[in-house]
Amino acid sequence: MGEALLSRLINQNIYKSSEIIVSEPSNVRREFLASKYSVQVVGGNTEVFITSGEVVFLAVKPQVFTSVTHEISSVISQSHSPLVVSILAGVTLGQLEAAFVGLPVVRAMPNTPATVGAGITAICAGKDTQANHLEKARQLFSAVGEVVEVSESLMDAVTGLSGSGPAYVALMVEALADGGVASGLPRPIAQQLALQTVLGTATLLHESKIHPAELKDRVTSPGGTTIAGIAELEKAAFRSALIQAVKAATNRSQELGK
Repeated sequence: MGEALLSRLINQNIYKSSEIIVSEPSNVRREFLASKYSVQVVGGNTEVFITSGEVVFLAVKPQVFTSVTHEISSVISQSHSPLVVSILAGVTLGQLEAAFVGLPVVRAMPNTPATVGAGITAICAGKDTQANHLEKARQLFSAVGEVVEVSESLMDAVTGLSGSGPAYVALMVEALADGGVASGLPRPIAQQLALQTVLGTATLLHESKIHPAELKDRVTSPGGTTIAGIAELEKAAFRSALIQAVKAATNRSQELGK
């Protein structure tokens, strides 16, 4: 996700390569990032924090959050106050503010379609974060898709829906393709039909702004094929299963944050 943001921020001219410094512990990855994006890459986090002008982006594994903040604790001061943006799942604003005392912090939850610029990111702001900081966070994440602002109490629900949602959609695409194969279609054609159907439907809903139920009704003619299929989905509790999946993922996100 960090590389996805790096790539899009440069490609969309939000930042020049010369304005970005990246910390990466792996020698191989350092060489790769420097070669591909022409950014300065270092092995430690302290230099990144000291050098940062506007934004420090935390894109590390949540389990190393403590060690990373401990490493840079000696150089954190209110005389140098970049915006701290975190995409660490389960790391709360309270934890971020305790590590970066007095600094503006934004907690964010992007999702995997961000890697192709089609993601959606939910953001929430800390107590020292001003309107200009939120606008900067919006600008950053707009590079990889859409942005919504929520209260922190809803971040676990965001994780359960948009964070985990790509897996649910991928599972549905796979199942649709399997249904096509079961009905006699060759696998490559079934896969293409399933993928484009999901993509096209999502695009239509997004651009037309119509309610999903309205689109469903338009496709469903009396006594036709679609209503026969929908009846089977209802029998299998398709909608309820998706609702319960989001709720289960939300609950698990809450557990991981404790």
